[in-house]
Amino acid sequence: MRPDVNEILRTTAMQLPGMVAPTAYGLGSAGLLTGLLMISAGQYDRAAEIRVSDNAEMRALFAALAPSLRDAELKADVEAAAKSADPSLRISALNEANAMLRKVLIRLQTHVEETGDRAAQKRLWDVLKASADRRMLAPGM
Repeated sequence: MRPDVNEILRTTAMQLPGMVAPTAYGLGSAGLLTGLLMISAGQYDRAAEIRVSDNAEMRALFAALAPSLRDAELKADVEAAAKSADPSLRISALNEANAMLRKVLIRLQTHVEETGDRAAQKRLWDVLKASADRRMLAPGM
């Protein structure tokens, strides 16, 4: 048997309510845990895809905006981030790369807001919105 975390979480979620004492507290707690397990299963299933997409979109944004940057230090950091790559598909590695990219993104966002570059601001907000949309919890997860 190949353990599938997604299936384990979903199966546990479905069996949990029948394993607790039939009291209001027990059933309420089981219902809450069932919901958390179902959300976890859905997030587990999409975790790598979400992070790879986020990281790729930030790198593409950096590559597009770097040539117009006048701040030499920021430009160098944005260019380096644009050329970076995810070290592996492990969630911890993707999270680490994402955190590094987001630090650069925050600096870039601050810069484009301070300089009033509306076109860059829109592109940046589009990337942030797409990232938030990918993380939305869908019904039935």
